[in-house]
Amino acid sequence: MQDKSTLEEFDVVIVGRGPVGATLANLLGLCGISTLVLEREARTYHLPRAVHFDDECMRVFQTIGLADAILPHLILSPGMLFLDAQGKMLLDWSRPQTLTPMGWNLSYRFHQPDLEDVLVSGLARWPHVSLRSRCDVFALDQDESGVRVRFEDLSNGKLSEVRAGYVIGCDGARSLVRRFIGSGMDDLGFHERWLVIDALLKRPRDDLGDYSLQHCDPRRPATYVRGTGSRRRWEITVLPDEDSNDVAQPAKVWQLLSRWITPDDAELERAAVYTFHSVIAQQWRNGRLLLAGDSAHQTPPFLGQGMCAGIRDAANLAWKLASVINCGADARLLDTYQSERQPHVREFIELAIRLGGVINTKAIEAGLAAGQARKNAPVKLEVKKPLLGPGLALGDLPLAGHLAPQFTLKDGSRSDDRIGYSHLLIVESAARFARSRPGINILTNDDADGIGPWLREHGIIAALVRPDRYVRAAARNDAELDRLVATIAPSTQVPSAA
Repeated sequence: MQDKSTLEEFDVVIVGRGPVGATLANLLGLCGISTLVLEREARTYHLPRAVHFDDECMRVFQTIGLADAILPHLILSPGMLFLDAQGKMLLDWSRPQTLTPMGWNLSYRFHQPDLEDVLVSGLARWPHVSLRSRCDVFALDQDESGVRVRFEDLSNGKLSEVRAGYVIGCDGARSLVRRFIGSGMDDLGFHERWLVIDALLKRPRDDLGDYSLQHCDPRRPATYVRGTGSRRRWEITVLPDEDSNDVAQPAKVWQLLSRWITPDDAELERAAVYTFHSVIAQQWRNGRLLLAGDSAHQTPPFLGQGMCAGIRDAANLAWKLASVINCGADARLLDTYQSERQPHVREFIELAIRLGGVINTKAIEAGLAAGQARKNAPVKLEVKKPLLGPGLALGDLPLAGHLAPQFTLKDGSRSDDRIGYSHLLIVESAARFARSRPGINILTNDDADGIGPWLREHGIIAALVRPDRYVRAAARNDAELDRLVATIAPSTQVPSAA
């Protein structure tokens, strides 16, 4: 056993180098946190898994300076249509093709290996961030001052260990870190087997369309998703009496696909049966161990919010870790991570389950809680993003827990690029904020024309925005503005991206 005094030490060790782990590592790199990422696999998994992310995720990728590198790998999604067994539209979930208040489009499609390659390559920008592949973590021993992380280098069988201030489990549904935390799982009741088929078209099939299609056929529900390039995905329900191995055999796969494509149209890249789950970890933190992404929550895919939820976890957690590690904030700040994120992700999972009910039953009305009926027309689905759960937000003040918009500055740039991953005070005029404190970023109407109208729309004179772009609180008068400013202690500041 290595002597404790000679061990390599890191502020944070991240277990898992998927999109969530790599995003978290980039955010911590931005904050100047010494970080080690330990990944069991040798390289990026070459097959697609997640295929969709939203404007909020793209805003996080912008924050870490990788949006421009990711954009060429994306296509815009027009949305999703829900069809009954006769092809009649039941639900219309079209997505606008204009920019949202986040400054990005509402829905993007992507090929996960492409995204991971950009995120992992981005780690090379940070000299204090290291990535070690083929390292299988098998033990975590925490004490008052840190965590002893033990792992095997699978390339040579050598056992090693390091010390970490904190360990973040981004290690998926079978998370080792979650086991060491000792967390149980809340089961929200959705567990279904689906055959996931990824195909590469050999020739154009424009008739398949750009919309995702949910075929709400109670005999055999199915989903179609257009991917990037020639990629197309089908997800087809596996019936209770079917064997998972048998249904994934090529002959059966082509039989199931025959209503859409034949072997003359496409080649199979993958066909595998997955069980879609709906679970949330009961405990996201135990001392110096924390969870993010699939290790903390798993959702059915019907909203396309699985990876998005993990990216939000990373954005919420990184600045809080930086506040504790760099600025001496009380470690109890990290408890607000679960209290804010868990209710948020639960609401998304519950909506995904309701949509799964629409896909799987004739009782369409049972799943339409989010829809607005129109006479003689399909129900138009509108999905509002949940608010953060209770935590740092000053809940008795306006807009607490809402996402703040991103403004276009007068020089044409985006406000997030100027502010970086830091706190921000939005106020109409700097003169109103003469009692400024050092280290508080301020945006005023002199910076962006949209600021005054946004403040007036909400009946406020100022808003305090956190590094993860959520509003901590807004002020309707000078007294409330003083309350906002008082919440910004030096220990909650993190470095600017600049």
